[in-house]
Amino acid sequence: MRRLAVCASLALAAALAGCGAPPPRSASAAPVAAPAPKEPPRLIVAISVDQFSADLFAQYRRHFTRGLARLQQGAVFPSGYQSHAATETCPGHSTLLTGTHPARNGVIANNWFDLSLTRADKRVYCAEDVTDPASTSRDPVVSARNLKVPTLGELMKAANPATRNVAVSAKDRAVMMMGGHRIDAAYWWKNGQFVTLKGRELSPAAVAQNVEVAALLKTGAPALDLPAFCAGADNAVPVGKATLGTGRFALEPGKPDAVRISPRMDHLTVELANRLVDELNLGKGDAPDILSVSLSATDYIGHATGTNGAEICIQMAELDKAVGALLDHLDARGIDYAVMLTSDHGGLDMPERASQQAVPRAVRVDNSLMARELAKTVTARTGIASPGGPLLYSDGGEYYVNAALAPAQKAEVVKAMVAILRAHPQVAAVYTAEEMAKTPLPTGNAQDWSIRDRTRASFDASRSGDVLILLDRAVTPIPEAMPGAYVATHGSVYDYDRRVPMLFWRRGMRAFEQPAPVETVDIAPTLAALVGLRVSEGMFDGRCLDLDGGADNTCGAK
Repeated sequence: MRRLAVCASLALAAALAGCGAPPPRSASAAPVAAPAPKEPPRLIVAISVDQFSADLFAQYRRHFTRGLARLQQGAVFPSGYQSHAATETCPGHSTLLTGTHPARNGVIANNWFDLSLTRADKRVYCAEDVTDPASTSRDPVVSARNLKVPTLGELMKAANPATRNVAVSAKDRAVMMMGGHRIDAAYWWKNGQFVTLKGRELSPAAVAQNVEVAALLKTGAPALDLPAFCAGADNAVPVGKATLGTGRFALEPGKPDAVRISPRMDHLTVELANRLVDELNLGKGDAPDILSVSLSATDYIGHATGTNGAEICIQMAELDKAVGALLDHLDARGIDYAVMLTSDHGGLDMPERASQQAVPRAVRVDNSLMARELAKTVTARTGIASPGGPLLYSDGGEYYVNAALAPAQKAEVVKAMVAILRAHPQVAAVYTAEEMAKTPLPTGNAQDWSIRDRTRASFDASRSGDVLILLDRAVTPIPEAMPGAYVATHGSVYDYDRRVPMLFWRRGMRAFEQPAPVETVDIAPTLAALVGLRVSEGMFDGRCLDLDGGADNTCGAK
């Protein structure tokens, strides 16, 4: 891949808003600028907004006036695809800066099961070091050990050790999947403060940020204002014994989890990122640096309150401000940077509200599909019971059959499971591991992949379950709502979970919008070309996207 930088001959065009008019300009909406420099940017800023679906972007883009308005003045791909079936946080983040699907990078889910482990639950957390005796799936020793391929930051460091690879998020798995194995600074939220990798000390920037966090937790904070454009979303919806849809995020003192499940989490993450920019002098060194920032509040709020109430609307306004604060800080430091913003997955609104809003099929998953209940049904049909421990292990989406069964018994259990699941009205498709192993890796346009293709892109023979289940459209895989914590989710094979926006911006670049489908695995090769990084053929599953918008080509081909 030849070394090329973004080139442009025209000034920035006005942002394309949802209603066709440019959004109002603010400090973060970039003014008209000179063409982009010919040289590679000195800093790559990779932003992932957790659970920021293409649907949310389309719904709110005309209301953005800060950072997200700025990014609409660059290259806008509104139909980016997390191509795989397991649309969860860890697999989604694993695609962004590795340029590979989960079938290749090994990150098939947030959790999977290794039946050879001595620990009772057999569960493996995607971002843990299972070789560390202190690690458990619930309280992991955080590591990128399970990621089988390098990230863009690691490739940049291999090409030039002077590159700094920095990642920050509320979620440890986002940090590990975007930063990788060789990471210079890694921070995430745990128990009401930012922490780092085992064996490392917090830097002064992180210590200072935690002082501010402690002050916030001590004093609390008032409710957030409801923007005028959120008035239509401000409707109470009964969910279990509670009502959701009208929240304002008032913060009582001493409630760290209330900070996490609020827009304040994104602001705190950006504040730490800005401190790290200054502390490490990012974008000012002898080699291009990379800063990964995963903003998790949209996901936490989406899970706790759904994706179409006042809470998520307030979050969209605050997210715009948070991204703006990051870009403004980089501008003030005079850094030549390029930004990419996308998401790890989308999301489905809670069925209680969706069923009121023209989705009558929206339901919660039946308990009979949970591993314990399914195991009872299988035992009743086959007479085969577990010789010790559960008959089936599952964290949703995949079932692992107890390894103590004899091969013939396991085959009978699998056969019974497939028959039971395929007859269930909430199940769209069922595949065995043997069927997936014989299925070729999908090619072509990810928008047109079959359910089988999407499932194959998430399948790793060494980690995936014995039976894989895909629920029907609008079935929420949460049997019972937990208001304020877990009422809605993602993880399906459908476009509301797979389709995400992909935005690229650099000062002076030519603005354009391309609605044709692209993939999140295209991001790493696109950014690699932008910084002039040479990589071996076949390093990425994705392709480089030309960001010039004119006759030149940032990927190196005319």
